[in-house]
Amino acid sequence: MAALAMAVAAAAAGQQQNDNCSSTAGAGRQFQNWKMKAEQAKKVEFIRTAEKLKTQIANIEKDKNGHLYNRKSASRAEYSILEELERSMAVSRKTEKAKILQHLSKIQGNVRRLQRQLKDVKITPEFVDRLKEMMEEVENAINAFKEEQRQIYEQLLKEEKTAINELSVMERKVELWVLGSSKTEKVSKLPSARVSVGKTLENRLPEEVVEFERFLQRTGGRQGGWDDYDHQNFLKVWTKHKGRLSYMDEALQYLCGRTKEDIEEHDKWYQEFLILHEKKKESIKKWKEKQLREKVDLKEKEKSDKMHREEWLQHEEAQKQKAAEQRKRQQAAVEAWKKQKAKAFAVEQASQLKLEEEGEKNQQKEHQRQYHMKLLLEGCTLQKKEKEELEKLEKKREEAEKEKMKRIAAEEMTKFQERDLRKLELRLLQKQAKEVEKQEKEKRLARLREKVEIGVTRDPSRLYRPTKGWEERTREMAPAAGEPVLRVPRRAVPAWRQGM
Repeated sequence: MAALAMAVAAAAAGQQQNDNCSSTAGAGRQFQNWKMKAEQAKKVEFIRTAEKLKTQIANIEKDKNGHLYNRKSASRAEYSILEELERSMAVSRKTEKAKILQHLSKIQGNVRRLQRQLKDVKITPEFVDRLKEMMEEVENAINAFKEEQRQIYEQLLKEEKTAINELSVMERKVELWVLGSSKTEKVSKLPSARVSVGKTLENRLPEEVVEFERFLQRTGGRQGGWDDYDHQNFLKVWTKHKGRLSYMDEALQYLCGRTKEDIEEHDKWYQEFLILHEKKKESIKKWKEKQLREKVDLKEKEKSDKMHREEWLQHEEAQKQKAAEQRKRQQAAVEAWKKQKAKAFAVEQASQLKLEEEGEKNQQKEHQRQYHMKLLLEGCTLQKKEKEELEKLEKKREEAEKEKMKRIAAEEMTKFQERDLRKLELRLLQKQAKEVEKQEKEKRLARLREKVEIGVTRDPSRLYRPTKGWEERTREMAPAAGEPVLRVPRRAVPAWRQGM
């Protein structure tokens, strides 16, 4: 009974330990599930962001193509170079993509071949060496692909950094150009100054700025084609009278070399100059306000993104706390259920202990029986192998005998062929001798015929007469007088022979 109680206590302790392990495993699984859900949410967010960026890229490409590659654009000749460059870069990207896909498909094929080899595992040194070679080949291909892509990405990062620096320099130049327009006005007050608008047109400045610069270039600079002395005197008189027509007489006194028509024409030019200059100032002011608004919008967007991120983190923290509380409640319920189950298990363990002992005995018997059957099977397998070896040896011996018989038959065949050839030669010699003898006989008969002349008359009736031998025979067969005639059975005589 003491041993039984100890066994029950040990079983209960083991069951409790197993339950603790199962609870720990359940918590681990819940953590893994939560982690997988978080990763899935990150993946979904990344895919959504990628789709948005893709849509933005498509819209930007559309706008760029509409502005740059328009056939009606004034700078079509300059933009055609960019178009050709973009086309060549697109072709190079497609080529690089096809090359990468080909390399990846090759690596995928090697991996699938390795997986097929692992499905049919054979514990042999050759198989292990082959698997090792395949794994090294796959690893080398992956490492080479990673190294190549790393070098490409490093080169792209360098090019991106260089492009960013160049763009920042260009933006700084444009800002300095716009902000330093006042300095440019001071420098342009030299005699016969001329303004070039080639770079302005190339930088795609606002329309008002371009129009103002073209006006200056067309009309002779900021003095309207006049020298600095006459223009300053005109400005002094015009400012004094605030642009009224009463300044004309005083202007003629200050401007001795100018006529009234020149002054009126210069007045029209100056009024147009003031209008265009005011438009240029307003355009630059609007551009600055736009830049300021964009910065403010960017800050607000960053602020809203930060708030959304904080809200999401708070939501995630609340979800984590809620999940932790739920896990605690579930763990408490599981612990109570475990205690009840341990009590019931202690009661059942006592009754099952004997059954287990009997089962162990039966299992030992079954093991012994299986071991005996295994020995018998091994003996049968060994006998079968020996029999197969004997059959192989017998088959080899029979094949050797067949080869020997074939070799002997070939030798005998050669002998028989030689004998037949000798016999054939002998027959040919005999035939030739007979022909020679026949020819000699014919020659002798011919010589005898020449010596004796034979004359025979033709008598066709002698064919129907009986021969001498037949006459003698019929005479001997005639019966004597007074003797009874005996009928000797003989064959019937044909009708055409009767009476001969």
